[in-house]
Amino acid sequence: MTLSLSRQFIQSLRINKVRRIKIVKTYKLDNYVIGNGSLSVIAGPCSLENFDLAFNIASEMKKICEERGLLYVFKASFDKANRTSSHSWRGPGLEKGLEQLAEIKAKLNVPVLTDIHESYQAEPVGKVVDVIQIPAFLCRQTDLLVAAAKTGKIVNIKKAQFLEADDMQYAAVKCREAGNDKIILCERGTMLGYHRLVVDMTGLIAMRNLGWPVMFDATHSVQRPGGLGGASGGDYKLALPLARAAAAVGIDAIFAETHPDPKNALSDGPNMIPLNEMANFIDEILIIHNALKRAHYEVNES
Repeated sequence: MTLSLSRQFIQSLRINKVRRIKIVKTYKLDNYVIGNGSLSVIAGPCSLENFDLAFNIASEMKKICEERGLLYVFKASFDKANRTSSHSWRGPGLEKGLEQLAEIKAKLNVPVLTDIHESYQAEPVGKVVDVIQIPAFLCRQTDLLVAAAKTGKIVNIKKAQFLEADDMQYAAVKCREAGNDKIILCERGTMLGYHRLVVDMTGLIAMRNLGWPVMFDATHSVQRPGGLGGASGGDYKLALPLARAAAAVGIDAIFAETHPDPKNALSDGPNMIPLNEMANFIDEILIIHNALKRAHYEVNES
């Protein structure tokens, strides 16, 4: 998107008298603020294939985000417990995975995020990471949500592929009633028949209207669950158009899985963005995000 198109976008918002985006809760993380005008980037490989790969991805992503003044959070899973086939790669496991995440966090001075699948994982994970992620299929699991909330860490709750956006309030309230209101709600697509996901961008508005920051998961939204028989397919080239649309609607964070060689990745390769394309990916989103931010303030001041 060129600068002239950015100006046209702002002007169109003025003409249509767009209202200010709803004010939501904000959280401090690594000297940055999540929410209300900022854009955070959560990115990394699908799983912790090996330490060197994860470290190199985190290093490159940190550089990209620092150059743009953005909060960067490294993401990787220590266990992919929801693989299509029981024979698929799952990861190094809890103990070794947390060792790798802790080392990346310490050496690069970046916050880290990982997901949990069982309640007992919350306590040890909470001692290492800055953000605990609840997988989409598990967002209704009360004990898992409560255990994650009790760590006191930010909890990123992914909306289930079968769930209506407004119903995410119940997952969030479970965390709040457990004593933790540091919640992010994440859109990652809705099932449309078999092997197909679609994104209803109005869901981002609905979830943000609940009062918590929202994240858009650009790469899982282009996944085709089980689409390759015993594995999930996807088309990463669709991630950027969807991310641009999400930025235009209004988001607080963008989530994208990335890998230097997705074709040879051990999990989720078809929908991961090549690492050498991530700078452009973020730049295109940032242009729209910043244009929307300026437009909302200008519209409401006029």
